[in-house]
Amino acid sequence: MTTRLEAGADVPGCPKHMTYGPCGGVRDDLGCEVEPVPCPFVAAPGPVRWTGPTAPPRPEPDLFVRARGRPVVLTDLSVPPYDAATLQRTVAGLSDACDAILVGEHHDDPDFPPTMLASLVRDAGGHPWITLTCRDRNRVVLEQELAGLAATGTDGVFCVTGDARAPGVRPDVTQVFDLDGTRLTGLAAAAGLPVAVPEAPDAPPRGHRAGRLAQKQLAGAQLAVLNHAGSAARVAAFAAAVRAEGASLPIVAGVAVYTDEPSARRLQAYPGLELDPRRVEAVLAAPDPVAAGIDAAVAEARELLAVDGVAGVNLSGRGTSAGLGESTAIKAEIGRRIRSGT
Repeated sequence: MTTRLEAGADVPGCPKHMTYGPCGGVRDDLGCEVEPVPCPFVAAPGPVRWTGPTAPPRPEPDLFVRARGRPVVLTDLSVPPYDAATLQRTVAGLSDACDAILVGEHHDDPDFPPTMLASLVRDAGGHPWITLTCRDRNRVVLEQELAGLAATGTDGVFCVTGDARAPGVRPDVTQVFDLDGTRLTGLAAAAGLPVAVPEAPDAPPRGHRAGRLAQKQLAGAQLAVLNHAGSAARVAAFAAAVRAEGASLPIVAGVAVYTDEPSARRLQAYPGLELDPRRVEAVLAAPDPVAAGIDAAVAEARELLAVDGVAGVNLSGRGTSAGLGESTAIKAEIGRRIRSGT
């Protein structure tokens, strides 16, 4: 990598050492998810402005080229860690129903290295977008990962600061946070990789979220993947606010996939993530919750795709507690119906 970005100054009082906050884990009481202190970014008059080099114009990611003008469908990958055979079997079951596989990185489930995950997904017929977080890797290792992913032709990277490790999960391991998601975005763009970034429209402080996404575009983000919001109207308001901030990057909105109480409850447990309680109640009370959950996800996708600025959806969540095979089948059916318009 020939371009180096200055690290920037950490904001005093941020346990994640962020420069371009706030992260998506701000609590409803405006407190930090890491330590019992107020989020230092909440009191700021607006988002921190990007001071690194502005990313030059680049071709749109192949994700949109492959879709040929129709909305794109991403699917979260939820598989046991260090299980290559199950990962590839799951990707094979999803590859004809979605345009890309969003490979996550979780605080309690470490997995194979990113370049290996990308290779496994490609070999199974999928198009990988690999999540990189700043929690477990210092800057040098993140630069190595970016160089490796660029050299092996990964479809794209999803640059996030990362959620904090929950109490009791690997207390013997240091949480690094050398960088935040925005600075990592700048490094990924400098490496020539297509870059996606997250944003949480319903996470406090709401007023900072649209402007923060605009700063990520200046750093090099080419698309935004949103956490679930409470309604399509809320996403529409957020998309309009993003445009008002001068950003033009396409938005991929989150579609919640759940067909039973455990899968819905798991989604509802994440900070900054909102589900429509009436839709959840209707699915869980239906005579056939699986069919109702699939219908609800397709309906939510259609509502979101009608929003100006939304170019696609991301199918998020385990979908069911019944098992991985059932989860894969549910997501595949939803993806096929969205792509076919049925």
